[in-house]
Amino acid sequence: MDYKNAGVDIEAGYKSVELMKEHIKKTMRPEVLTNIGGFSGAFSLDKLKSMEKPTLVSGTDGVGTKIKLAFIMDKHDTIGIDCVAMCVNDIACAGGEPLFFLDYIACGKNFPEKIATIVGGVAEGCAQSGAALIGGETAEHPGMMPEDEYDLAGFAVGVVDEKDLITGKDIVAGDTLIGIASSGVHSNGFSLVRKVFDMTSESLGTYYDELGKTLGESLLEPTRIYVKALKQVKDANIKIKGCSHITGGGFYENIPRMLPDGIRAVVNKSTYEVPAIFKLLASKGNIDEKMMYNTYNMGIGMVLAVDSADASGTISALEAAGETAYIIGETKAGEKGVEIC
Repeated sequence: MDYKNAGVDIEAGYKSVELMKEHIKKTMRPEVLTNIGGFSGAFSLDKLKSMEKPTLVSGTDGVGTKIKLAFIMDKHDTIGIDCVAMCVNDIACAGGEPLFFLDYIACGKNFPEKIATIVGGVAEGCAQSGAALIGGETAEHPGMMPEDEYDLAGFAVGVVDEKDLITGKDIVAGDTLIGIASSGVHSNGFSLVRKVFDMTSESLGTYYDELGKTLGESLLEPTRIYVKALKQVKDANIKIKGCSHITGGGFYENIPRMLPDGIRAVVNKSTYEVPAIFKLLASKGNIDEKMMYNTYNMGIGMVLAVDSADASGTISALEAAGETAYIIGETKAGEKGVEIC
């Protein structure tokens, strides 16, 4: 008896690391002091000395049950982008710049090419956000997970000068709410998605005219990463008073997280076109509108609160960064919460 017969292939692990190194190279930053394959990753903080009060911000998350679609479609090259996005977008919400990222893959069996493909997606997400992929772990769990399944989670660390932290405390009545377009469902609400649609290759391979692609392609579209877009706003000398990443819980749970007491957000849903995938979900699943806004991003991946005088400049900065953005509402005095009208 040996470890391989017990279900853990050490040689496959070595091969996975070699295959993923090419992907990881493109995420490197000058501050990275170690190579992949060591026991830990080292990152120099020398450049932070220029900040008055450098403050670390962190985020950790996974991809949730969206990963089931990757299994069914046997498409594993973008799910890593989702994992990175869920972490670094939260860091960006605090005004932070992501510095480095680590991933954790648990699998029933280590198929080196598949693992390298997953990590390739992680590396792409890191490249999009400017974070270095400095380490990770791939763990085989024979007997606990089916051989062809895996789970993916990640952890990111970023930095912000304390004076530039986005806390929401300065939001007042009359501020403008800016919505930045999402790329689709992103990585939340897939337990409901999987109840609405049959999770089969045939169902996910069905082409819908209103989507302009197959259902599976639309649902597996990776989460948009907003790090560089928010930096563009900051570089335009615009103060972002509050920032909300629209994830699980949709508008109703996430927007209030950036509001101070005594301030209410009013969102006008007619200010932008809700993407077709959400209309299809609501129709096929007979899901009422409030539940949709309480579960999904409904086409808005991030909401910013800015002074009304900065609204047009914010839109211009976001568009210059390649984003689609809308003025979707305003704040008013009242009990903390959200009105969607």
